[in-house]
Amino acid sequence: MGLISIDGKMLKRMFVCGANEVTENTAALNALNVFPVPDGDTGTNMGHTVRAAAKEAIASATPNISATANAAKNGALRGARGNSGVILSQLFRGFAKGLEGKTVANAEDFAVALAESSRMAYKAVMKPKEGTMLTIGRAMAEAAHEIALDEEDIRECLKFVIEKSDEMLAKTPSMLPALKQAGVVDSGGMGIVFFLKGAMKALETKEDVPLIEQASGEEEAVVGGVTINPDDIKFAYCTEFLVELCSNSKLKPGFSQNAEETLRSYLPTIGDSVVVIEDAGLVKVHVHTNNPGKAMEKALQFGMLLNIKIDNMKAQAAEIAATDFSKSTEPPKELGIVAVVAGQGMGELFVGLGADYVIEGGQSMNPSAEDIARAIERVNAENIIVLPNNKNITLTAAQAGKLVKNKKVHVIATKSIPQGVACMVANAGGVSSIEENIEGMNEAMEAVHSGQITQAVRDTVLDGKEIKEGDFLCIYDGDIALVKKDMKTATRALADHMLKGGGDIVSIYHGEGATEKMAEELGKYIAKKHPQMELEIYNGGQPLYSFILSVE
Repeated sequence: MGLISIDGKMLKRMFVCGANEVTENTAALNALNVFPVPDGDTGTNMGHTVRAAAKEAIASATPNISATANAAKNGALRGARGNSGVILSQLFRGFAKGLEGKTVANAEDFAVALAESSRMAYKAVMKPKEGTMLTIGRAMAEAAHEIALDEEDIRECLKFVIEKSDEMLAKTPSMLPALKQAGVVDSGGMGIVFFLKGAMKALETKEDVPLIEQASGEEEAVVGGVTINPDDIKFAYCTEFLVELCSNSKLKPGFSQNAEETLRSYLPTIGDSVVVIEDAGLVKVHVHTNNPGKAMEKALQFGMLLNIKIDNMKAQAAEIAATDFSKSTEPPKELGIVAVVAGQGMGELFVGLGADYVIEGGQSMNPSAEDIARAIERVNAENIIVLPNNKNITLTAAQAGKLVKNKKVHVIATKSIPQGVACMVANAGGVSSIEENIEGMNEAMEAVHSGQITQAVRDTVLDGKEIKEGDFLCIYDGDIALVKKDMKTATRALADHMLKGGGDIVSIYHGEGATEKMAEELGKYIAKKHPQMELEIYNGGQPLYSFILSVE
């Protein structure tokens, strides 16, 4: 006897079984990463998203199919992680919209819901690409419409939808050259097919199954704010000011005329996190030091000091650790900044540059939309700028902004930590309006080129480069530029590649697998070949990438 309609309880089981199927295949989905780098996280992100949807469906405990679909949608919207998770949440959102007002649903109702699901997902992506999970969503909708014209049995309809989705998945390498080169199908699309196959299991059994909490062997990533221990802060005072340069004729005898060069050389002797930028007769200075007076005394050699700002970071760290800013009785300030970073050193750097809240996250540890929304709520400001610092977190950040109702949220699509640092520096001096601040940050972001060093996790051939597991990959602005056999050769080759077009400032962030000594040796190599460059070295502590380099 055919299954002519289903209710909310059955849909709940379909979500649970679909989520379990994705969870059980997390490793397989992660392994489909086009680049052979250790940050494949599509399976992890989709798993978190579908489990969040399933948990809400379970909690709804209603036979009303519209209410169950709506509950699952809400869970997915809040729990979405990464681009794949956000697109999946939009598929669920459209599906729920297509079932609005329904108590039960038949095959035709499902076809309508899947059509709305696909439409909503395409709408959510600014530049949709075929060969992705969007294509699989469209194939689902087209197949459901086709079969529902002649078939009433929902089981038979879903079997047909899975069959056509599988066929479309096999075609994705012909639609995207990157997939064809890597010899893989689209991971997000495969995640959808796994979900459908799990949902099919729910229709074929009469028993409820428990929701699997996480993939086998997977540790639950703890994503939260970076906690700065006041005792770990070496230099207590975050010191910022502007120097309005005087004319050369007014300089005292014996004083250097090059303020930027002199301050760049002097300030590292009394502190760290040094930023010195000269523009249009003004020098912007930022330094963490235990002697703010010495920094200002040196700067007074060159002109008049303006906009002096000194914060005690030890006191701030203690206050942040003890305060819930969402309950503050102080009037909100105009602008706050939330940044997503990976690594304790990176977190300290962003806090030192003025970030109000730093979320620990990045590659393989993407925060959910709800994680980011909570961070936004903690900052006592009317306007919040979010710096995702990773292209796979941008859509999630945008979705988080929609979850927050009492603040204006602006997402700047920073794709890397160096771009985020550039935005923080651009913000340091303050501007006359939020719009000008955002414009300045976007301009600063575009002026930065980023590079990373990591090791390949599998053999492959990509863009004509033969890559073996364990090789060191030199990634430049998101593409694998060079492949080397050892880290020293790789870092030097990447630096040379990035500096072919020149630049003014080179920053080196050393992380997992690299030491301060190795970073200093790389710095000496760059300084010898490019003596005109300003050089900065930071202990980022970032996972997965031994070195992150930037050129401005």
